[in-house]
Amino acid sequence: MSPIGGSADEALWRLDASELARLIAQSEISSREAVTSCLARMDAVNGTLNAVVRRFDAEALAAADAADAMRARGEALAPLHGVPITVKCNIDQKGHPTDGGVGAYRDLVADSDNPVVSNLRAAGAVIIGRTNTPSYSMRWHTENALHGATLNPWRADITPGGSSGGAAAAVAAGIGPIAHGNDIAGSVRYPAYCCGLVGLRPSYGRVPSSNATAKGLASISSQLMAVQGPLTRNVRDCELAFDAMARPSVRDPRCVVPAPFPADSGPLRVALVSKPRNAVVDHGVTAAVISAGRALEAAGVIVEEVEPPDLAAVGDLWSKLAVADVMAGLQPLIAENGDDGIRRAVALWAEVFPRYSAADTLTALGERLLALRNWQVFFETYPVVVMPCSYAPPLPVGFDVQNAAETARVLAAQSPLMAISVLGLPGLAVPTAPHDGIPSGVQVVSGRFREDLCFRVGAIIEASFDRATPLDPRPTGAY
Repeated sequence: MSPIGGSADEALWRLDASELARLIAQSEISSREAVTSCLARMDAVNGTLNAVVRRFDAEALAAADAADAMRARGEALAPLHGVPITVKCNIDQKGHPTDGGVGAYRDLVADSDNPVVSNLRAAGAVIIGRTNTPSYSMRWHTENALHGATLNPWRADITPGGSSGGAAAAVAAGIGPIAHGNDIAGSVRYPAYCCGLVGLRPSYGRVPSSNATAKGLASISSQLMAVQGPLTRNVRDCELAFDAMARPSVRDPRCVVPAPFPADSGPLRVALVSKPRNAVVDHGVTAAVISAGRALEAAGVIVEEVEPPDLAAVGDLWSKLAVADVMAGLQPLIAENGDDGIRRAVALWAEVFPRYSAADTLTALGERLLALRNWQVFFETYPVVVMPCSYAPPLPVGFDVQNAAETARVLAAQSPLMAISVLGLPGLAVPTAPHDGIPSGVQVVSGRFREDLCFRVGAIIEASFDRATPLDPRPTGAY
């Protein structure tokens, strides 16, 4: 891949991370040139998108110069050496506020890096800015009173997703080829889906995270379901970013390093879920899954239309495990510090979700373990599942603050995102052909720690469709 259009320096923001890393390592370009190009792209599009809410040109350029000096001295280079990336504003980055889109935390400056940030730095990445998130990172749409709303570069009237919507919009528009995000109910995969990107929710325990700025005890839902993951414009960059992030840290006791898996033998078998039972699925979503299945069949993969055990019931477990946590721990903070959007969204959750007790949550923990066992047995026959990210296409701005009926519809549509969170499995959002002028895609799921299979299948799907990003921000209705 070579620079596209204009001078080489102007076009560097168009390149993926793998290509930038190669060019830097071979001294064909400098890290300063790559970083300068992405900062210039930020100048050009971020005023429209509001994807990056804090930028630090001097700090990033100094890091780029240090990377170039290392290369000049002939030192060993890490896989992301000199590559510009962004980090979400809800995790600790030394010297910058961990505000999470909340005005009350605008001066909560971290004095150390979250382990995932440390891992990205150790891999050679250069952080050029921090991306937007909804207040308390608990909406599927990205806006807050502190930083404002982030727009989807495809169309301003559809959501960029949440809570990693700033991360997704930045990558889709060319402000860095890799963005850090996090996911407890779809917050990496849904923004990737909405913005035509690849986004990975890693297996539970694979990527470390710990915020020194966070006080108090972690909730059950956070302990079981919150993970860190990358958003990129293609599968190879996603694998590169995941490998960089997935280094254990003593600061996160959940971290595990899986034993090597035996070599796969025979043809790969994939379960396709295009029409889930007991679900209302948009025809465009079904078409995307079917098109992905055809691409896999054309590549020699065995594809069968079969659904994993109790898919809908597993999605329902998310609320049983998380809602009591959210309402008990987060609602008082939202009442004190939240903005109108998060107050309205969470109030609608409280109206729609059943009132679960501590006993319900304890029962749900047992149901989760049983479901995970059943899915792991299923993976013995079908090592990979290709299914929807959401049962609805990317939703219009304002969808999560309308009324109880719309919130109930949205929660039902997001069930496949929440099911994978409950099980702690790897889920990879992969774009397919746009539908009605907006992004579409599928979710690739495999057994615990089998991100490699997700990447393998995702790369086959990706190869069958034209790549649409990076793209210039488009006005409402234009495509």
